[in-house]
Amino acid sequence: MLQPRIQTGRLECGTDEAGRGCLAGPVTAAAIILPEDFKHPLLKDSKALTAKQRLTIEPILKEAALSYAVVHVHNEEIDSLNILQASVVAMHRAIAKLNLQPDFIAVDGNYFKAYPNIEHQCIVKGDAKFLHIAGASILAKNARDRYMEELDNEYPGYDWKKNKGYPTKAHRHAIAKMGITPYHRISFKLLPDQLSLDL
Repeated sequence: MLQPRIQTGRLECGTDEAGRGCLAGPVTAAAIILPEDFKHPLLKDSKALTAKQRLTIEPILKEAALSYAVVHVHNEEIDSLNILQASVVAMHRAIAKLNLQPDFIAVDGNYFKAYPNIEHQCIVKGDAKFLHIAGASILAKNARDRYMEELDNEYPGYDWKKNKGYPTKAHRHAIAKMGITPYHRISFKLLPDQLSLDL
C-alpha cells in the first residue's frame, strides 16, 4: 500500500524522472502535489503499469493534482552536465514550474541537490512507496514516451516508437548502420566495444 506522503499537514510534492538510461532523447522530470486524501487503485510505480494503464491514470492525476509540471532536459545539456546532474536539473525545473510552492519535496532515488529554501528527502524506490512520487513517475514517463514517438517520425530507422531511446539491440544496430542523430547523447557509450562509431 503506497503512502500519501512523508509528512502530514504540509504541502508536499513528489518528483521523479524518466529516461536516465537512454541513448537518445531527453531526461524528463515531473513534480506533482496531490491532495492528502487522494487514492486510486491504478496509482503505483510507473514501471509496474502497462502503457495503457499509465495513459488511463494520467488525466485522473492531472485533474486531481493541486499542481503539477513536467520538464524535458535535452541531450545537449545532458552531454554538457552528465546525466546525474541533468536529472537533478530537470527535477528542479519541474518543481519551479509548479503553481504552488511546496513546503517539502519527496525525491525518488538517492541523489538530489538542495532546492532553495525547501526541505527534501530522497527515498530509494520511492515510486513504489509514495503516491505522489508514483504520480510524478507516471507523468514523466508518459510525457517522455510521447516525445520519443514524435522524434521517431523524424528519424524512423531507430525504432524509437518501441524502444523510446533505450539501448535495445535494434537501437544499437541502427546506430551502427546509420550513425547518430542530433538527438543522441554523445557522452554515452552508444555501441559495444566490438563495434566502432565515427563521430
